[in-house]
Amino acid sequence: MKIQIICVGKIKEDYLKKLINRYAKEIRKRYEFEIIELPDEKTPDGASQKEEERIKEKEGARIISRIPSHSFVIPLCIEGTPLSTEEFQEKWNQLKQDSVSCVSFLIGGSLGLSPAAVSKGRMKLSFGRLTFPHQLMRLILVEQLSRLQG
Repeated sequence: MKIQIICVGKIKEDYLKKLINRYAKEIRKRYEFEIIELPDEKTPDGASQKEEERIKEKEGARIISRIPSHSFVIPLCIEGTPLSTEEFQEKWNQLKQDSVSCVSFLIGGSLGLSPAAVSKGRMKLSFGRLTFPHQLMRLILVEQLSRLQG
């Protein structure tokens, strides 16, 4: 099975890069794995709601363009289903049993995911009702993926 994380923005902090790479190495022992980083749009200070929506739409179009047509898409969003680590493993086992060949996790930029990107999801996933920076969300996701049994 192939796992993708399609995300907006680059990780700038070395300590986050090192941790993400450490967990990615563990994931690659069991799965084909890639992180696709897409450019983010600069959000001007005091941007209007309309401007923020336009930015999310642009970033969302970039994300959608990178989703393989056969992929099981899981956007990370606050309105998604929160799962325990054990429930996440159970869902993963079901995907494997269903012979899913590719899973694409979507992480938006600082403004979140566009509605169009979220609508591509077959399942929406939440890591709780708290809002996390997208860089930290990537770390949390790869850590959870590294726990998955092959």
